[in-house]
Amino acid sequence: MTAAGKRIFLVISLMFSLFLSRDADAQKIDTISTFSITGYVDAYYAYYTDSVGPNNFQKFPTVSPRSNTPSLNTAQLSIQYTADKIRAMAAFHFGDIAATWAPAPYNNIMEAHVGVKIYSKLWVDAGLFRSHFGTEFLLPSENITSSVAVGTYYEPFYESGIKLNFDPTAKLEINLFLLNGYNVFVDNNNKKSFGMGVTYALGANGGIGYTNYIGDDSPPGDSISHLRIHQNVFWNYQRNKIKLQVGGDFCMQQNSDLATHSKTATMYSALATFRYQLAKRLGIYARGEIFQDPDGYMSTTFTDYAGKQTGYKLWGVTAGLEFKPTEESYVKLEGRRLQMDQNQYIFNYNGYEYNYRYEIMINAGVTFDLLKSLRTKETRVRTEPAAMGDVE
Repeated sequence: MTAAGKRIFLVISLMFSLFLSRDADAQKIDTISTFSITGYVDAYYAYYTDSVGPNNFQKFPTVSPRSNTPSLNTAQLSIQYTADKIRAMAAFHFGDIAATWAPAPYNNIMEAHVGVKIYSKLWVDAGLFRSHFGTEFLLPSENITSSVAVGTYYEPFYESGIKLNFDPTAKLEINLFLLNGYNVFVDNNNKKSFGMGVTYALGANGGIGYTNYIGDDSPPGDSISHLRIHQNVFWNYQRNKIKLQVGGDFCMQQNSDLATHSKTATMYSALATFRYQLAKRLGIYARGEIFQDPDGYMSTTFTDYAGKQTGYKLWGVTAGLEFKPTEESYVKLEGRRLQMDQNQYIFNYNGYEYNYRYEIMINAGVTFDLLKSLRTKETRVRTEPAAMGDVE
């Protein structure tokens, strides 16, 4: 081969090599996965004007349920894995909140579920979940207040089943649920329930949401339907130093009225919470709440001082102060008065019955990262055609 021929051959070889390299690069796929482990601890001291006995939980036991006993609300460990096509989450907790959680062997599992991406922005998750329902969350680190409203107490805290998650836009999120039941991990009657959660962001300062639950949780052998339709709407707003949260529930249940046991009974509740940032690390807050369950199908039924069978009817006011030593920690001092209806004397203090209760609590909590967003990147060459779900 002549010198000119060698040069032409070399140029052609280089061009062919570059083409193959470019083609291979075009077929490379980068898969990024994230793995993290976080912890959370909340300890408290609370005092209630209701004598329920040593080591017993107060009525409406959620956060800080023991009186005059320093204790632990929760020590929590969360593990999360997220990749392009799969995700998983598991959270384990110990403390007084876990003691009021699901029955054993699930009482120390706050949530545990795995999800698979089936199409762009569409996921299917299955397992044990924290509740999708309501205005407030459960933990003091998530809420403005430490305690939760009585209406929140009667909402489901946990659930199990299958979730369909779809985020069509950056502002809109839609979740549909097939569930085992109301506030259960294990199905109690072989009937399935349905739920929905929709949230929409109203700009950068707030959002609105709607959640519901539809199901019949009648025990096995009960031939009478008790279909429950529980609905909730909420609005969150935050701007500068002000934070607002407003929400309400309305629930109907078939064949549950006290008078005839054949008519639909209703329950409603509402809350409004306000927070104002006084200084960089200091804020004050207040909450008003109402809960009306006259037929007692969600709370309980009892005979009041007027000799009438009834359910719980009450209102409450809460006020508190929060100091944040760091962004990941807080100390909250909070007081609340719960006021029952005129003849509903359900609280006992020093041998006397009352239709109101005072409570005061101080909570200290911190969240921390044990392993913060460990990212791994895998590069592989695609050997099959792209699926439609891979096109973003």
